[in-house]
Amino acid sequence: MRFMLLMIPKGYETAAPGTAPDAQAVAAMMKFNESLQKAGVLLALDGLHPPSMGARVTFENGKARVTDGPFAEAKEVLGGYWMLQVKSRDEAIAWAMRCPGSPHETIEVRQVQELADFPADVQAAASGFAEMQARAGRGA
Repeated sequence: MRFMLLMIPKGYETAAPGTAPDAQAVAAMMKFNESLQKAGVLLALDGLHPPSMGARVTFENGKARVTDGPFAEAKEVLGGYWMLQVKSRDEAIAWAMRCPGSPHETIEVRQVQELADFPADVQAAASGFAEMQARAGRGA
C-alpha cells in the first residue's frame, strides 16, 4: 500500500519567497529520511517552496484562472511530502509519529488510490494509466 505523508507547517502560508528552513531542523529531518530509506519504505520525498512563490489554477464555467501566491484564504498549505510503500495504514501512521516535527507542524497521512480500488467502468476509463505511471517513474 502506498501512503503519502503530507507536511503541513503552520505559518508557512505567509512565508516570504526564499525563506530558508532551520539547519538543525533539516539535520533532524534528514535522520528521519535516512531511517525511512534504510527500512526500505521510502519511494519519494520533496520539500516545497512557500506559497508566495506558487500559483493556483482554478476552473469555473470551462475557463481557467491563475492566481499568484500567497493565497490570503489559505489556512493550511503543504510544505513537503513523503511517499511510502508500507503494509498498512497503521504502519504509515507509525512512521509519521516518528517524524521530528515541531509543535507548529502537522502530518496528514493519506492512502494513494490504486486502480484496483475502483469499479470496472472507472478502471476501463483509466486504461493506460499504469503505463503512464511507469513512464513517469523513468522520467520518460
